[in-house]
Amino acid sequence: MKKFLEIQQLFSENQNPETAVKMSKYMRDQFLFYGIATPKRKKLCHNFLKLEKKNKVIDWDFLDLCYQEEHREFQYFVCDYLAAFNNILTYEDIFKMKRYIQSKQWWDTIDCFDQIIGNIGLKDNRVDMLMSDWSKDSDLWLRRIAIDHQLGRKEKTNCTLLEKILMNNLESSEFFINKAIGWSLRDYSKTNPEWVKNFINRYQDRMDKLSIREASKYI
Repeated sequence: MKKFLEIQQLFSENQNPETAVKMSKYMRDQFLFYGIATPKRKKLCHNFLKLEKKNKVIDWDFLDLCYQEEHREFQYFVCDYLAAFNNILTYEDIFKMKRYIQSKQWWDTIDCFDQIIGNIGLKDNRVDMLMSDWSKDSDLWLRRIAIDHQLGRKEKTNCTLLEKILMNNLESSEFFINKAIGWSLRDYSKTNPEWVKNFINRYQDRMDKLSIREASKYI
């Protein structure tokens, strides 16, 4: 596909082998990298995404090709692309994204998708039930998305949903789950510290020390 080859050439021409080694090492050598830092990647792709947005149609076949590419920058590009189309993404699109979420899984892409899905949730309350379901899934990365999908919502946070999702994940031994619990509470503590204090007081016997430490940072 022409568009895929265009992005591939763009990344290839701007690769930095030395930086690529460092980036791969940071990700525990799970992925290959071109060595393009996020600010530069976004700048390189700016005009391309600007033109794509004019079409007002998400090219899922193109995104499928990109996500399959072995270099990690392509997965980041897919996240950038979807974030650019935030205004037209729908509830149904979450199930298309789920294919990406469950492929080449690690915290870096997962933490992009939680924001994208969280934004859809502000427009469609069916996301609430889906996130409740994901919070009990055997896939820890789906659970992490459920835990953190309300990050940044401030006063729009659904506290009832947040508590339900967190309770479904208390007593976990997974680092990435306990870290996510802490982050979600820490973020909401900036808006409603009393609610977070009360949550910690009620459930501290079931919470990992990491979660409590992260959650208590601003209170």
